[in-house]
Amino acid sequence: MSKPTPNSSEPPVARHQNPRPLVGITMGDPAGIGPEVIAKALADPQIRRLGRFIIYGLNEVFEYAADQAELNPYWFRLPHELATRIQTGVVVADFDDLSLGVPLLHQPGHRTGEASMRFLNAAIKSARQGLLEAIVTGPICKESWSLAGYRWPGHTEKLASAFACRRVTMMFVADRLRVALASIHEPLFDLRNSFTIGRVFQPIDLMGDALIHWFGIPRPRIAVCGLNPHASENGMFGDEERRIIEPAIVMAREAGWDAQGPFPADTVFWRASKGHFDGVVAMYHDQGLIPVKLLAFESACQITLGLPVIRSSVDHGTAFDIAGQDKANPESMKTAIRLACELALHNRNRPAIHEHPPAQDPTEPLTTSIESADDE
Repeated sequence: MSKPTPNSSEPPVARHQNPRPLVGITMGDPAGIGPEVIAKALADPQIRRLGRFIIYGLNEVFEYAADQAELNPYWFRLPHELATRIQTGVVVADFDDLSLGVPLLHQPGHRTGEASMRFLNAAIKSARQGLLEAIVTGPICKESWSLAGYRWPGHTEKLASAFACRRVTMMFVADRLRVALASIHEPLFDLRNSFTIGRVFQPIDLMGDALIHWFGIPRPRIAVCGLNPHASENGMFGDEERRIIEPAIVMAREAGWDAQGPFPADTVFWRASKGHFDGVVAMYHDQGLIPVKLLAFESACQITLGLPVIRSSVDHGTAFDIAGQDKANPESMKTAIRLACELALHNRNRPAIHEHPPAQDPTEPLTTSIESADDE
């Protein structure tokens, strides 16, 4: 079957004249399942009808993944330097100068690490220029980034540096449940040394802003988890609720947020899943991720709060062990794309992204103190 006729790459007259948002999708590590889940997700006509899509990656690898899944072509190709805006459909912004070849070895490597960073840098550049309304990231391999000489542990740190953001928080979306994390990859016994009022306040503050401007919820109700069993039950099982979490909630209320708690974690997620709250702030990684994975193991996704651009991502890694075998489930990628398009439409009432100097050249590695999230 022949490929569809290329769509016009001419920019629209006005940024939001087109009713469908323009979303950039980074392939992630080309040796992982990123190409496969993107190809499968966008093969769904209902997903493609939600927006216009630029896939930053390798067309040869994308075609190979689509052939493995027996998908008919629905995209067209442009050299990556020419793929800036499209009026409709799906275009692969092809980095064919990389010449990695197919099939790739499904393992970490410096060349695939360099490739995934180039894809991400291109999407960041387009977002900073106001061309993209959202970015969806495919899974990267942190070891490959390290082998390529990049010191960012993951997407979160890289994006925060590129957009000069001092505060970023990861939020996970699983059906009606939205969970932001106060701490992420940190041993529980070490948490006591870094658990502060500001650390609890930040996710409340960033989540509240995102729920209003991105999710279109005018007065979001945010539940805050306790740290200890039964939220310490009036100090019987620890005093972190009284010393840290309750003052953070007071700060949030003084900032205008409808923050409630601290609630015992064994009941608050059930209440939120039934619509009693619009979002939940969890104190540590597993406290927030267990209910997310339980409710939507294959279809949950994540977004980064605090960035000036919408960024959603799959909630899984590169899965080298099944890459290239047509075994990857695209549901998390579908959720990430669907959410990016939905939030982009809500966000259109906000000012456009304007060019501003990053903390550092986005092509250069930087060590940051921002925590890594589940975006490997």
